Amino acid sequence: MRSRRKPGLGAIALLFVASALLVWGCPGAEEGGGKRSTPARATSAEVERVVDGDTIEVSIDGATEDVRYIGIDTPESVTPGEPVECFGRRASAFNERLVAGRTVRLRFDRERRDDYGRLLAYVYAGPRLVNAELVRQGYARTLTIAPNDSRAPLFDRLEREAASAGRGLWGSC
Repeated sequence: MRSRRKPGLGAIALLFVASALLVWGCPGAEEGGGKRSTPARATSAEVERVVDGDTIEVSIDGATEDVRYIGIDTPESVTPGEPVECFGRRASAFNERLVAGRTVRLRFDRERRDDYGRLLAYVYAGPRLVNAELVRQGYARTLTIAPNDSRAPLFDRLEREAASAGRGLWGSC
């Protein structure tokens, strides 16, 4: 006759992880009061339009979404009533060269949407992390907003290197 054992810590931990994945990581999980569904931890999307240096419009499963790049900030080039900032048009054009018309991979951090309802993502064009490339080439500064800060050390290092080399906005603005 087999004896029954109480579940061990490993089984309890596995149940906790599985529950967390169901709550936070499933495709179609609702956020923002149930108004919109949010994609899984990562998803592919077609870039429909480059808005500026750090924002794009994409199509995900036939729905159009605005995507704001996590961890970076490019000079403004499209804010109504505001002048175009130094290097704003160049940052936007560089972003366009990297992603326009392409299928990109969006990876999400802890918070999926900002206060404006935009998706917040690390954007990959092939193997290239676009957010990082914008900082590396001097088109963007870092903008760390917790809890979406998993790539902050990388972005900080790339910003220091770009500034020290005088690349992009660091040599012009």
